Amino acid sequence: MSADHSHAHGDDDVGYHATVKGYVIGFLLSVVLTAIPFWLVMGHVLDPKTTAFVILGFAAVQIIVHMVYFLHMNTRSEGGWTMLALIFTVVLVVITLSGSLWVMFHLNHNMMPTMHDMRQMP
Repeated sequence: MSADHSHAHGDDDVGYHATVKGYVIGFLLSVVLTAIPFWLVMGHVLDPKTTAFVILGFAAVQIIVHMVYFLHMNTRSEGGWTMLALIFTVVLVVITLSGSLWVMFHLNHNMMPTMHDMRQMP
């Protein structure tokens, strides 16, 4: 029997190994991506509409930071299946949310009586 255990089993082509440096970089990016929107809101730096869009942008970047630095998702891990599963999940969420908003808008628009219709009611 061979006693050569110089590498972990199944980790030949993973590509990314967690390091303390990677975790520290991810943590610092997360703190910065949280502190800037907090400052924007508390300091009333921008108008509310612009602030909301900036916060959404920072939130999207922070999601990517968490996926890369803490969940270790990349195109090489598990042969790309984790990235494919993520893309499929995002597509389903977008379809579900946009479809729900579309249905709610049209239900509100088509089902609510207008003032003209209300005057004709007995």
